[in-house]
Amino acid sequence: MIHRVEAEIAGKKLILETGRVARQAAGAVLVQYGDSIVLVTAVAAKEAKKDIDFLPLTVDYQERAYAAGRIPGGFFKREGRLTEKETLTSRLIDRPMRPLFPDNWFYETQIIASVLSSDPSASTEILGMVGASAAVTISDIPFHGPIGAIRVGRIDGKLVVMPNLEDIEKSDLNIVIAATADAVMMVESEIKELPEEVVLEAINFGHQSLQVVIALQKELQAKVGKEKRPTMAVNRDEAFEKQLREALAGPIHEAVLIPNKAERQERLDHLLNEKIEAMKTATAAADRTREIKVLFHDLERQAVREMILSKGVRADGRGPSAIRSITCEVGILPRTHGSALFTRGETQSLAVVTLGTSDDEQRIDSLDGESKKTFMLHYNFPPFSVGEARPMRGPGRREIGHGALAERALKPIIPSREAFPYTLRIVSDILESNGSSSMASVCGGTLALMDAGVPILRPVAGIAMGLIKEGDRVQILSDILGLEDHLGDMDFKVTGTAQGITALQMDIKIGGINMAIMKQAVEQAKQGRLHILQKMLEAISAPRTELSPYAPRIVTMKVKSDKVREVIGPGGKVIRGIIEKTGVKIDIEDDGTIHIASTDDAAAKEAIEMINMICEEVEVGRVYVGKVTRIMDFGAIVELRRGVDGLVHISQLAHHRVKSVTDEVKEGDEVTVKVLEVDRQGKIRLSRKETL
Repeated sequence: MIHRVEAEIAGKKLILETGRVARQAAGAVLVQYGDSIVLVTAVAAKEAKKDIDFLPLTVDYQERAYAAGRIPGGFFKREGRLTEKETLTSRLIDRPMRPLFPDNWFYETQIIASVLSSDPSASTEILGMVGASAAVTISDIPFHGPIGAIRVGRIDGKLVVMPNLEDIEKSDLNIVIAATADAVMMVESEIKELPEEVVLEAINFGHQSLQVVIALQKELQAKVGKEKRPTMAVNRDEAFEKQLREALAGPIHEAVLIPNKAERQERLDHLLNEKIEAMKTATAAADRTREIKVLFHDLERQAVREMILSKGVRADGRGPSAIRSITCEVGILPRTHGSALFTRGETQSLAVVTLGTSDDEQRIDSLDGESKKTFMLHYNFPPFSVGEARPMRGPGRREIGHGALAERALKPIIPSREAFPYTLRIVSDILESNGSSSMASVCGGTLALMDAGVPILRPVAGIAMGLIKEGDRVQILSDILGLEDHLGDMDFKVTGTAQGITALQMDIKIGGINMAIMKQAVEQAKQGRLHILQKMLEAISAPRTELSPYAPRIVTMKVKSDKVREVIGPGGKVIRGIIEKTGVKIDIEDDGTIHIASTDDAAAKEAIEMINMICEEVEVGRVYVGKVTRIMDFGAIVELRRGVDGLVHISQLAHHRVKSVTDEVKEGDEVTVKVLEVDRQGKIRLSRKETL
């Protein structure tokens, strides 16, 4: 039986339907908004996975090319591995839902969101998030939801929900919010240097606006919701746990106070392995390694959190709002176009900028059509950065997500194509990691851009904030360690200039946080961000005035649009000739804008001269040297430059009377001529005798 519920949001109906398709899934919901339709399914295995202590959840968002009436590019003409957008959207769905599954849910769980119809005016990412929550909510999978999701924009100072692609281009913020009825769970945003209070207002506005989405899911659940399955029962041996606590609590507390990450982890690993071996030796009973590991992690978590809440002291000895020591170095790689090494505590990013031409633009084929990217930031996280040895593979979801966040953070300060006609690529290689390497990538990226001479609007810094919350006891942490991220309740990243926020990303690991806590975190983040900015400016205060000698020089010139055809020539013959002769790269736009790129200034100047010769207007009274291309009874046709020729009448060949044109000139001869007239049709009358 088909069931559907609907509500109006921003002038369009949001429809949730179940019972028509994918009926063998534990939960399946078709979500429609405008002409966009996304099918989301949720399935959980019947048997729990053994010997694990984490939630085995997989989320995949996939876009079908047919959804937009397109055939995929490439040789195979079918969808392959997830695109960057699909990967980022999969993360967007996963992040707010993961904390809401119950403890001890060790059943393999899979959520798949498939875009079946794509309408550019309706965001399929939001539909995927709503559908995922709805599918799990009506299924037999236990879930502390539902969650709502919505996109918020700000156009001409007014907040709007669910803006379309055209509206987003005009908006000075683009925020995706996921939340339960009571608290915000996740925020993902791109912001054009707006103050903290405006961003908080937008988040609060979005939370209020998505309540209708939550109500809609509850209505559907009331109609078709299945009885929830029980979680996996865990038999606890309280006597054994008490014994472990008495033996381990003190040593663990001492270990977490070790400031150095490697030494701290080494000490904790030693304590854990020592206890496991001692238990194996002491008893021949069943292996209790898993119990020891689970309780050891709980004791470590309690020690770190209690120390912060009771004493305001963190694992490395800092106070809640203190920032680790920062060093910034620029220009450390001589042959690159721009480079920087940003180190904050035990987190280090090597950021390198490469300047390219239009040939280096990234071409993107998506449901929205083909587009180009002229600014890219790629993030790499090699295993040695955390002292591990593991196989090197391509970028995973985490690397793609961190790179996208840093790219969004820097995008608002990248100069326009007209002001700086380069394709920009930043690579952030994480050489050492202990907390928020994505924010180190933002800081390192800014320094490398300035070192490369890119005229950025203003420098950007980033900071990661954490949260420890036990009942009414709350402590906000600035510049969190990896340990505090792992054992804490929030990962809240804020980037911005001295004037305002450029990106904000928040993930909550508990049931959500209220606006009061969020406001405190944003205000504390601002102070930390300004401190980091000051440290960065001590290393380099402004973009360099000169580009690296190894970077291409791009010269922009403008010709009349009707001259573009002449510059290109038949079949591209003319422009290929210029490129072959000078070795430059040339990019011509339809409006007559021409970009000439070369590391050789002389070659660029030669190319400009050649183009000017092609495009310059013929002047009456000016003398030219041309080539005779055709002989006729009444005169000779002389080519003044490629594609431009004029007629020398027989009477204008010489001062004396000429009987035959060939008595004076022949095809292929170079002759000096003067322009007598250019008529309304553009025909040129020339004289040879005027130059004799």
